[in-house]
Amino acid sequence: MNAKADAAIYGDPDQGRVARYTHALMVLTRTVWHDDCTLSRAFDVICRTAASTLDVPRVNIWKLDEAGNKLVCLHAFDSAATDGAGAGVDETIELEGPYSGALEQVRVVDATNVATSPATAERGLQAYFSRHGICSVLDAPVRLEGDLLGVICSEQTGKIRPWQAEEKTFAGSMGDYVAMAIEIQRRRETEKELEHLRLHDSTTDLPNRQYFLELLQLRMRAPRTPEQVIAVVHVKSGMPYTTIQSSEGPTAEDAMLAVANALRQRVGIECSIARVRADGFALLPQRQCGEFEVVTLAQQCSEIVQDLSPWHDAIELSGAVGLALVHESDGINARELMRRAEQAADRASQRGRHSLEVFDVEHHHGLVERLHLEKALRDALANDAFEMHYQPEFDGLHNAWSAAEALVRWRRGDELLTAAAFMDVAETSSLILPLGRWILRRACRDAMDWPLAADGEALTLRVNVSAQQFEDRSFVEGVEEALERSGLPPARLCLEITETTLMRENVDSLSVLHRLRELGVRIAVDDFGTGYSSMSYLKRFPIDVIKIDRSFINGLPEGVMDQAIVAAIATLGRSTGLEVVAEGVETEAQRDALQKLGVTRLQGWLYARAMPQQELIARLNAGTAMPL
Repeated sequence: MNAKADAAIYGDPDQGRVARYTHALMVLTRTVWHDDCTLSRAFDVICRTAASTLDVPRVNIWKLDEAGNKLVCLHAFDSAATDGAGAGVDETIELEGPYSGALEQVRVVDATNVATSPATAERGLQAYFSRHGICSVLDAPVRLEGDLLGVICSEQTGKIRPWQAEEKTFAGSMGDYVAMAIEIQRRRETEKELEHLRLHDSTTDLPNRQYFLELLQLRMRAPRTPEQVIAVVHVKSGMPYTTIQSSEGPTAEDAMLAVANALRQRVGIECSIARVRADGFALLPQRQCGEFEVVTLAQQCSEIVQDLSPWHDAIELSGAVGLALVHESDGINARELMRRAEQAADRASQRGRHSLEVFDVEHHHGLVERLHLEKALRDALANDAFEMHYQPEFDGLHNAWSAAEALVRWRRGDELLTAAAFMDVAETSSLILPLGRWILRRACRDAMDWPLAADGEALTLRVNVSAQQFEDRSFVEGVEEALERSGLPPARLCLEITETTLMRENVDSLSVLHRLRELGVRIAVDDFGTGYSSMSYLKRFPIDVIKIDRSFINGLPEGVMDQAIVAAIATLGRSTGLEVVAEGVETEAQRDALQKLGVTRLQGWLYARAMPQQELIARLNAGTAMPL
């Protein structure tokens, strides 16, 4: 807006300029003081406001260096540029004395003609003016608490321009606004630093107790499934008391910093870590977990401190760990959960330097035992401590062995553990994937050594497949690899999959089964009859064998309902060409009832228990297919 426009609106050009300048300053105040206005945004708005109000094409903000002999451009505005970014934003101007001296003494430097003004006679300024065609400047010092920080320059190009008194006053205000924006930014940074100090430990720079409590409260309000828990792990750590009393060497705070750095490096991605006591850290998993996962985390924390010892000059650091967890229905608050974890850590420290305690005593032994069992399972896989047993399947129609089911055993010391003792831990810890691959490879290799049955047929190998294996993307490739390594004909391999595994929503069961069938592998449904859709999926999936769950066999021969269910399954098998196998046959009465109902493929202790490879081979060579 120019003088003619001011006169048209206000009648008096001077009154119009003052009103326009006042309005611009009011708008600028609201913008710069807004909480969302960054320093960069404030500089841009100030420059644009100055350019528009003073009707100049260029406005730049410069910082004076500490020596007072150089200007560094912080922000450049040019109305001729499409994006408003002016040339010279990366420039510096060397000063020799007169200009910086003038900035120290005056409210504004008003150079109507930069070529003749004494204040702008410096070589560095003249070179800058020449590069950009600047003929007049109105420069306002930026002062904060009496210190000269820099200058905001309103620059006229084309022809020289005399400056009016109101323009000089407004330009001086622009210097004040730049200073105000810098001060606001400083205060915000100071507030952030103070807030950080309020919520963080000064030694480790980890969040402190208050911060952790607020985070824990938010997490406890979030929805979770009944299987998921909120857990706090407390690590009580430090140096021996005699070392702390020593005036030489590292301090207790040095030790806490070392432990903090180790925790941050090893579990910082998956956990929120805070220093909540002088000798203690709290950890909160960042995702929802089950009981077993948080116990694994607690054990890992203990190992982290153990790995850190011996520390400086062979100092042995302590790392007692406490764990407290809460289920969905438990109704305790964040402070109580933290207190429980700390109490558990205190009890652990009384037991030893690297002990682990769970607050819930009833859960403690079971959870820790599962943790130890998982570690032992990993060691067993590494040390080849597993072995295969096989339970043969009897064909009553031909009076011969027809198949054998692979069953893994674990040689743990003097014990030989069945899968029931460790399979649940293997599945919850994902060890089932490497264990499942080992079972498949070993069983295929063993089956190649089996002699023909009495009827001259090669026995079918049946191998159980867990839900995790079935969902694994590389499962089919793993089956193909096991067959190729062993040389076992695919038609001899039958994979047993439960109904619940087939019906899981997170896997395309039909696609996986078709890929297995393309390999030539046969498919059996294990525990048939216990699911909700037993009949419907027989139409959808390519299945060869159904194995009647032992719960229906147990009721024979007296159970009327069990007889009806088994008879229906036998009829279904005959009409569809599916093999039907009865599991868990233990008595002659059960065998007779099954054969009367039309089920002739039988497996159970009546015929044979699971046995090692060599015993199975001896049984097959003897041609014995009679109950023991």
